[in-house]
Amino acid sequence: MPAVLICGDTLRSPELRHEVPLGIGDPFLYLEADGRRAVLTNMLEVDRVAQQAPELERLLGEQFGRDELIDEGLSLNAIDRELYVRAVREFGITDAVVPPDFPLAVADRLRAEGVELTADEELFVERRRRKTGAELAGVRRAAQAAVAGVEECARVLREAEIVGDGLRHDGEVLTSELLRARIREVCARLGAPAPDDIIVAPMRPGDAVGHESGSGPLPAHAPVCLDLWPQDGASGCWADMTRTWVRGDVSDAVAELHRLVLEAHESSLAVVRAGVRGVDVYGAACDVFEAAGHATQRTKTPGETLQHGFFFSLGHGVGLEVHEAPALGRTGRAPLIAGDVVAIEPGTVDPEHGGMRVEDLVFVTDDGYELLTERSYDLVP
Repeated sequence: MPAVLICGDTLRSPELRHEVPLGIGDPFLYLEADGRRAVLTNMLEVDRVAQQAPELERLLGEQFGRDELIDEGLSLNAIDRELYVRAVREFGITDAVVPPDFPLAVADRLRAEGVELTADEELFVERRRRKTGAELAGVRRAAQAAVAGVEECARVLREAEIVGDGLRHDGEVLTSELLRARIREVCARLGAPAPDDIIVAPMRPGDAVGHESGSGPLPAHAPVCLDLWPQDGASGCWADMTRTWVRGDVSDAVAELHRLVLEAHESSLAVVRAGVRGVDVYGAACDVFEAAGHATQRTKTPGETLQHGFFFSLGHGVGLEVHEAPALGRTGRAPLIAGDVVAIEPGTVDPEHGGMRVEDLVFVTDDGYELLTERSYDLVP
Protein backbone atom coordinates (compact mmCIF):
# COMPACT_ATOMS: atom_id res chain seq x y z
CA MET A 1 0.00 0.00 0.00
CA PRO A 2 1.31 3.49 -0.80
CA ALA A 3 1.98 5.98 1.97
CA VAL A 4 -0.88 8.44 2.48
CA LEU A 5 -0.80 12.08 3.52
CA ILE A 6 -3.88 14.23 4.14
CA CYS A 7 -3.68 17.85 5.26
CA GLY A 8 -6.58 20.06 6.21
CA ASP A 9 -9.35 20.24 8.78
CA THR A 10 -12.11 17.69 9.28
CA LEU A 11 -14.92 20.21 8.78
CA ARG A 12 -13.98 20.74 5.12
CA SER A 13 -12.04 17.60 4.20
CA PRO A 14 -14.21 14.47 4.00
CA GLU A 15 -11.05 12.44 3.32
CA LEU A 16 -9.62 13.56 6.65
CA ARG A 17 -12.91 13.21 8.56
CA HIS A 18 -13.08 9.59 7.36
CA GLU A 19 -9.75 8.87 9.07
CA VAL A 20 -10.19 11.13 12.11
CA PRO A 21 -13.87 10.95 13.12
CA LEU A 22 -14.38 14.20 14.96
CA GLY A 23 -14.82 17.83 14.04
CA ILE A 24 -11.53 19.77 14.13
CA GLY A 25 -11.60 23.25 12.63
CA ASP A 26 -7.83 23.93 12.40
CA PRO A 27 -5.61 22.24 9.80
CA PHE A 28 -3.37 19.32 10.75
CA LEU A 29 -1.52 16.45 9.07
CA TYR A 30 -2.54 12.79 8.82
CA LEU A 31 0.21 10.27 8.01
CA GLU A 32 -0.11 6.60 7.04
CA ALA A 33 2.77 4.31 6.09
CA ASP A 34 3.93 0.73 6.72
CA GLY A 35 1.01 -0.02 9.03
CA ARG A 36 1.43 3.17 11.08
CA ARG A 37 -1.32 5.79 11.25
CA ALA A 38 -0.76 9.08 13.01
CA VAL A 39 -1.83 12.70 13.27
CA LEU A 40 0.40 15.70 13.90
CA THR A 41 -1.80 17.73 16.24
CA ASN A 42 -1.58 19.98 19.30
CA MET A 43 -2.46 19.95 23.00
CA LEU A 44 -5.87 21.46 22.31
CA GLU A 45 -6.93 18.43 20.27
CA VAL A 46 -4.76 15.53 21.45
CA ASP A 47 -7.15 14.29 24.17
CA ARG A 48 -10.14 14.45 21.81
CA VAL A 49 -8.26 12.44 19.20
CA ALA A 50 -7.23 9.91 21.85
CA GLN A 51 -10.84 9.47 22.91
CA GLN A 52 -12.42 9.23 19.46
CA ALA A 53 -9.61 7.51 17.54
CA PRO A 54 -7.34 5.75 20.07
CA GLU A 55 -5.79 3.64 17.29
CA LEU A 56 -4.03 6.72 15.88
CA GLU A 57 -0.56 7.75 17.02
CA ARG A 58 -0.61 11.32 18.29
CA LEU A 59 2.38 13.45 17.39
CA LEU A 60 2.90 16.91 18.86
CA GLY A 61 4.75 19.82 17.32
CA GLU A 62 6.99 20.23 20.36
CA GLN A 63 8.72 16.91 19.67
CA PHE A 64 9.69 18.22 16.23
CA GLY A 65 11.12 21.54 17.42
CA ARG A 66 8.10 23.85 17.37
CA ASP A 67 9.51 26.09 20.10
CA GLU A 68 12.76 26.61 18.22
CA LEU A 69 10.86 27.48 15.04
CA ILE A 70 8.88 30.10 16.96
CA ASP A 71 12.11 31.59 18.28
CA GLU A 72 13.40 31.83 14.71
CA GLY A 73 10.54 34.21 13.93
CA LEU A 74 8.68 32.04 11.41
CA SER A 75 4.99 32.67 10.73
CA LEU A 76 2.41 30.25 12.04
CA ASN A 77 1.80 28.73 8.60
CA ALA A 78 5.52 28.41 7.89
CA ILE A 79 5.99 26.67 11.25
CA ASP A 80 3.22 24.20 10.40
CA ARG A 81 4.79 23.41 7.02
CA GLU A 82 8.19 22.82 8.62
CA LEU A 83 6.64 20.53 11.25
CA TYR A 84 4.89 18.59 8.50
CA VAL A 85 8.23 18.07 6.73
CA ARG A 86 9.85 16.82 9.93
CA ALA A 87 6.97 14.45 10.74
CA VAL A 88 7.03 13.03 7.20
CA ARG A 89 10.78 12.55 7.51
CA GLU A 90 10.35 10.77 10.87
CA PHE A 91 7.83 8.42 9.23
CA GLY A 92 10.35 7.64 6.51
CA ILE A 93 7.97 8.75 3.76
CA THR A 94 9.68 9.62 0.47
CA ASP A 95 6.60 9.32 -1.76
CA ALA A 96 2.91 9.41 -0.95
CA VAL A 97 -0.56 9.70 -2.44
CA VAL A 98 -2.67 12.71 -1.49
CA PRO A 99 -6.24 13.90 -2.19
CA PRO A 100 -6.66 16.24 -5.17
CA ASP A 101 -7.26 19.23 -2.86
CA PHE A 102 -4.05 18.74 -0.85
CA PRO A 103 -2.79 22.27 0.01
CA LEU A 104 -0.44 23.56 -2.68
CA ALA A 105 1.88 25.39 -0.28
CA VAL A 106 2.35 22.24 1.80
CA ALA A 107 2.91 20.18 -1.36
CA ASP A 108 5.54 22.65 -2.58
CA ARG A 109 7.38 22.50 0.75
CA LEU A 110 7.37 18.69 0.84
CA ARG A 111 8.49 18.42 -2.77
CA ALA A 112 11.32 20.83 -2.06
CA GLU A 113 12.54 18.24 0.46
CA GLY A 114 12.41 15.49 -2.16
CA VAL A 115 9.05 13.95 -1.19
CA GLU A 116 7.16 12.79 -4.28
CA LEU A 117 3.41 13.44 -4.08
CA THR A 118 0.75 12.01 -6.40
CA ALA A 119 -2.88 13.10 -6.36
CA ASP A 120 -5.09 9.99 -6.48
CA GLU A 121 -8.77 10.90 -6.47
CA GLU A 122 -10.01 7.35 -7.05
CA LEU A 123 -8.12 5.91 -4.08
CA PHE A 124 -9.73 8.32 -1.63
CA VAL A 125 -13.15 7.89 -3.21
CA GLU A 126 -12.93 4.14 -2.72
CA ARG A 127 -11.68 4.46 0.86
CA ARG A 128 -14.81 6.41 1.77
CA ARG A 129 -17.50 4.48 -0.05
CA ARG A 130 -17.78 1.64 2.46
CA LYS A 131 -19.08 3.47 5.51
CA THR A 132 -17.56 2.92 8.93
CA GLY A 133 -19.85 1.96 11.79
CA ALA A 134 -19.72 5.52 13.16
CA GLU A 135 -20.48 7.00 9.75
CA LEU A 136 -23.44 4.72 9.14
CA ALA A 137 -24.79 5.57 12.59
CA GLY A 138 -24.47 9.24 11.67
CA VAL A 139 -26.27 8.74 8.37
CA ARG A 140 -29.06 6.96 10.24
CA ARG A 141 -29.44 9.86 12.67
CA ALA A 142 -29.50 12.35 9.81
CA ALA A 143 -32.08 10.20 8.02
CA GLN A 144 -34.28 10.16 11.12
CA ALA A 145 -34.09 13.95 11.20
CA ALA A 146 -35.00 14.06 7.51
CA VAL A 147 -38.08 11.90 8.10
CA ALA A 148 -39.08 14.15 11.02
CA GLY A 149 -38.69 17.20 8.79
CA VAL A 150 -40.85 15.58 6.12
CA GLU A 151 -43.50 14.77 8.72
CA GLU A 152 -43.51 18.38 9.93
CA CYS A 153 -43.89 19.68 6.39
CA ALA A 154 -46.77 17.28 5.69
CA ARG A 155 -48.46 18.23 8.98
CA VAL A 156 -48.33 21.95 8.26
CA LEU A 157 -49.61 21.47 4.72
CA ARG A 158 -52.37 19.19 5.98
CA GLU A 159 -53.47 21.74 8.56
CA ALA A 160 -53.22 24.70 6.19
CA GLU A 161 -56.45 26.43 5.25
CA ILE A 162 -57.13 26.74 1.53
CA VAL A 163 -57.99 30.34 0.63
CA GLY A 164 -58.59 30.69 -3.08
CA ASP A 165 -55.45 29.37 -4.76
CA GLY A 166 -53.28 29.94 -1.71
CA LEU A 167 -52.69 28.53 1.77
CA ARG A 168 -52.82 30.01 5.27
CA HIS A 169 -51.54 28.47 8.50
CA ASP A 170 -52.00 29.85 12.01
CA GLY A 171 -53.54 32.96 10.48
CA GLU A 172 -50.57 33.69 8.21
CA VAL A 173 -50.00 33.23 4.51
CA LEU A 174 -48.00 30.01 4.23
CA THR A 175 -44.75 30.72 2.41
CA SER A 176 -41.74 28.69 1.44
CA GLU A 177 -39.69 30.67 3.95
CA LEU A 178 -42.04 29.97 6.87
CA LEU A 179 -42.32 26.27 6.14
CA ARG A 180 -38.56 25.95 5.55
CA ALA A 181 -37.89 27.50 8.95
CA ARG A 182 -40.26 25.04 10.68
CA ILE A 183 -38.56 22.08 9.00
CA ARG A 184 -35.09 23.31 9.93
CA GLU A 185 -36.16 23.76 13.57
CA VAL A 186 -37.30 20.14 13.74
CA CYS A 187 -34.07 18.82 12.21
CA ALA A 188 -31.90 20.98 14.47
CA ARG A 189 -33.68 19.72 17.60
CA LEU A 190 -32.70 16.19 16.55
CA GLY A 191 -29.03 17.12 16.24
CA ALA A 192 -28.95 17.22 12.44
CA PRO A 193 -29.37 20.80 11.21
CA ALA A 194 -30.50 21.32 7.64
CA PRO A 195 -28.96 24.08 5.47
CA ASP A 196 -30.89 27.26 4.80
CA ASP A 197 -31.32 26.43 1.11
CA ILE A 198 -33.33 23.22 1.46
CA ILE A 199 -36.04 23.11 -1.18
CA VAL A 200 -39.65 23.97 -0.36
CA ALA A 201 -40.95 24.95 -3.76
CA PRO A 202 -44.02 24.64 -5.98
CA MET A 203 -43.68 22.56 -9.14
CA ARG A 204 -46.33 24.13 -11.36
CA PRO A 205 -45.93 24.66 -15.10
CA GLY A 206 -43.42 27.48 -15.56
CA ASP A 207 -41.95 27.27 -12.05
CA ALA A 208 -38.16 27.09 -11.77
CA VAL A 209 -36.88 23.54 -11.60
CA GLY A 210 -33.72 21.92 -10.30
CA HIS A 211 -32.22 23.32 -7.12
CA GLU A 212 -34.47 26.38 -6.81
CA SER A 213 -35.11 26.69 -3.04
CA GLY A 214 -38.52 28.31 -3.40
CA SER A 215 -39.80 31.63 -2.12
CA GLY A 216 -43.06 33.40 -1.45
CA PRO A 217 -46.59 32.05 -0.93
CA LEU A 218 -47.18 28.34 -1.49
CA PRO A 219 -50.07 27.36 -3.75
CA ALA A 220 -53.09 25.19 -3.16
CA HIS A 221 -54.14 22.59 -5.75
CA ALA A 222 -50.57 22.25 -7.11
CA PRO A 223 -47.49 20.11 -6.37
CA VAL A 224 -45.18 21.37 -3.62
CA CYS A 225 -41.79 19.67 -3.36
CA LEU A 226 -39.74 19.27 -0.18
CA ASP A 227 -36.10 18.23 -0.69
CA LEU A 228 -34.02 18.34 2.48
CA TRP A 229 -30.53 17.20 3.42
CA PRO A 230 -29.78 17.42 7.16
CA GLN A 231 -26.25 16.86 8.49
CA ASP A 232 -25.64 14.88 11.68
CA GLY A 233 -23.68 17.13 14.00
CA ALA A 234 -21.78 14.35 15.76
CA SER A 235 -20.41 12.55 12.70
CA GLY A 236 -20.58 15.13 9.92
CA CYS A 237 -22.62 12.69 7.80
CA TRP A 238 -25.61 13.70 5.70
CA ALA A 239 -28.98 12.34 4.60
CA ASP A 240 -31.09 13.28 1.57
CA MET A 241 -34.85 12.86 1.13
CA THR A 242 -37.67 14.26 -1.05
CA ARG A 243 -41.45 14.11 -1.07
CA THR A 244 -44.02 16.01 -3.15
CA TRP A 245 -47.58 16.83 -2.06
CA VAL A 246 -50.70 18.61 -3.25
CA ARG A 247 -52.80 20.42 -0.65
CA GLY A 248 -56.19 20.66 -2.27
CA ASP A 249 -57.58 19.24 -5.48
CA VAL A 250 -55.38 16.78 -7.38
CA SER A 251 -55.79 16.81 -11.15
CA ASP A 252 -55.72 13.57 -13.10
CA ALA A 253 -52.56 14.73 -14.89
CA VAL A 254 -50.67 15.38 -11.65
CA ALA A 255 -51.87 12.06 -10.21
CA GLU A 256 -50.49 10.33 -13.31
CA LEU A 257 -47.12 12.07 -12.92
CA HIS A 258 -47.03 10.85 -9.32
CA ARG A 259 -47.87 7.30 -10.35
CA LEU A 260 -45.17 7.35 -13.03
CA VAL A 261 -42.49 8.63 -10.65
CA LEU A 262 -43.36 5.99 -8.06
CA GLU A 263 -43.13 3.30 -10.75
CA ALA A 264 -39.66 4.55 -11.70
CA HIS A 265 -38.71 4.63 -8.02
CA GLU A 266 -39.83 1.05 -7.46
CA SER A 267 -38.15 -0.16 -10.65
CA SER A 268 -34.86 1.41 -9.60
CA LEU A 269 -34.96 0.03 -6.09
CA ALA A 270 -35.71 -3.42 -7.45
CA VAL A 271 -32.25 -3.66 -9.02
CA VAL A 272 -30.22 -2.08 -6.18
CA ARG A 273 -27.67 -4.49 -4.73
CA ALA A 274 -23.91 -4.89 -4.57
CA GLY A 275 -22.37 -5.59 -7.97
CA VAL A 276 -24.94 -3.67 -10.05
CA ARG A 277 -23.55 -0.65 -11.87
CA GLY A 278 -24.94 2.78 -11.06
CA VAL A 279 -25.77 3.36 -14.73
CA ASP A 280 -27.95 0.24 -14.72
CA VAL A 281 -29.93 1.43 -11.68
CA TYR A 282 -30.41 4.71 -13.54
CA GLY A 283 -31.46 2.76 -16.63
CA ALA A 284 -34.29 1.07 -14.74
CA ALA A 285 -35.82 4.50 -14.09
CA CYS A 286 -35.20 5.65 -17.67
CA ASP A 287 -37.04 2.59 -19.00
CA VAL A 288 -40.18 3.68 -17.15
CA PHE A 289 -40.05 7.32 -18.19
CA GLU A 290 -39.17 6.60 -21.80
CA ALA A 291 -42.02 4.09 -22.13
CA ALA A 292 -44.38 6.88 -21.03
CA GLY A 293 -42.96 9.27 -23.64
CA HIS A 294 -40.84 11.39 -21.29
CA ALA A 295 -37.40 12.53 -22.42
CA THR A 296 -34.33 11.34 -20.52
CA GLN A 297 -30.60 11.95 -20.70
CA ARG A 298 -30.41 8.73 -22.72
CA THR A 299 -32.80 9.91 -25.43
CA LYS A 300 -31.80 13.55 -25.83
CA THR A 301 -29.80 14.80 -28.80
CA PRO A 302 -26.07 15.13 -28.02
CA GLY A 303 -25.41 18.71 -26.94
CA GLU A 304 -29.07 19.34 -26.07
CA THR A 305 -29.87 20.69 -22.60
CA LEU A 306 -33.04 19.10 -21.26
CA GLN A 307 -35.47 21.21 -19.26
CA HIS A 308 -38.36 18.75 -19.11
CA GLY A 309 -38.84 15.04 -18.60
CA PHE A 310 -36.39 13.04 -16.48
CA PHE A 311 -33.67 15.57 -17.21
CA PHE A 312 -31.24 14.72 -14.38
CA SER A 313 -29.46 11.63 -13.08
CA LEU A 314 -31.15 9.18 -10.72
CA GLY A 315 -29.01 9.77 -7.66
CA HIS A 316 -25.67 9.74 -5.91
CA GLY A 317 -23.78 8.51 -2.91
CA VAL A 318 -24.33 10.19 0.46
CA GLY A 319 -22.00 10.22 3.45
CA LEU A 320 -19.47 12.80 4.58
CA GLU A 321 -20.62 14.77 1.53
CA VAL A 322 -24.22 15.10 0.47
CA HIS A 323 -23.19 14.37 -3.12
CA GLU A 324 -20.41 11.80 -3.43
CA ALA A 325 -19.59 8.51 -5.15
CA PRO A 326 -21.07 6.34 -6.51
CA ALA A 327 -22.84 8.05 -9.39
CA LEU A 328 -26.28 6.80 -10.43
CA GLY A 329 -26.40 8.25 -13.91
CA ARG A 330 -24.73 7.98 -17.27
CA THR A 331 -21.29 8.23 -15.62
CA GLY A 332 -22.08 5.50 -13.08
CA ARG A 333 -19.83 2.80 -14.50
CA ALA A 334 -18.63 1.57 -11.11
CA PRO A 335 -20.63 -1.24 -9.49
CA LEU A 336 -22.33 -0.66 -6.17
CA ILE A 337 -20.62 -2.20 -3.14
CA ALA A 338 -22.04 -3.42 0.15
CA GLY A 339 -21.62 -0.43 2.44
CA ASP A 340 -22.58 2.25 -0.07
CA VAL A 341 -25.30 4.69 0.95
CA VAL A 342 -27.11 6.08 -2.10
CA ALA A 343 -29.99 8.44 -2.81
CA ILE A 344 -32.60 7.21 -5.32
CA GLU A 345 -34.33 10.28 -6.75
CA PRO A 346 -36.49 9.85 -9.85
CA GLY A 347 -38.61 12.72 -11.08
CA THR A 348 -40.00 14.35 -14.16
CA VAL A 349 -41.24 17.72 -15.35
CA ASP A 350 -44.19 18.06 -17.73
CA PRO A 351 -44.36 21.54 -19.30
CA GLU A 352 -48.18 21.45 -19.25
CA HIS A 353 -48.81 19.97 -15.82
CA GLY A 354 -45.76 20.59 -13.62
CA GLY A 355 -43.23 18.39 -11.91
CA MET A 356 -43.00 15.51 -9.49
CA ARG A 357 -40.12 13.99 -7.47
CA VAL A 358 -39.53 11.52 -4.67
CA GLU A 359 -36.25 10.54 -3.06
CA ASP A 360 -35.13 7.94 -0.56
CA LEU A 361 -31.83 7.04 1.04
CA VAL A 362 -30.80 3.37 1.02
CA PHE A 363 -27.94 1.34 2.46
CA VAL A 364 -26.63 -1.13 -0.12
CA THR A 365 -26.21 -4.76 0.92
CA ASP A 366 -24.94 -7.87 -0.87
CA ASP A 367 -28.45 -8.97 -1.83
CA GLY A 368 -30.41 -5.70 -1.91
CA TYR A 369 -30.77 -2.64 0.27
CA GLU A 370 -32.07 -1.27 3.54
CA LEU A 371 -34.41 1.72 3.33
CA LEU A 372 -33.20 4.49 5.66
CA THR A 373 -35.92 7.11 5.01
CA GLU A 374 -39.13 5.16 5.45
CA ARG A 375 -42.20 7.32 4.99
CA SER A 376 -45.34 7.05 2.86
CA TYR A 377 -45.42 8.44 -0.68
CA ASP A 378 -48.99 9.73 -0.45
CA LEU A 379 -49.63 12.67 -2.75
CA VAL A 380 -52.06 14.18 -0.26
CA PRO A 381 -50.22 15.34 2.91
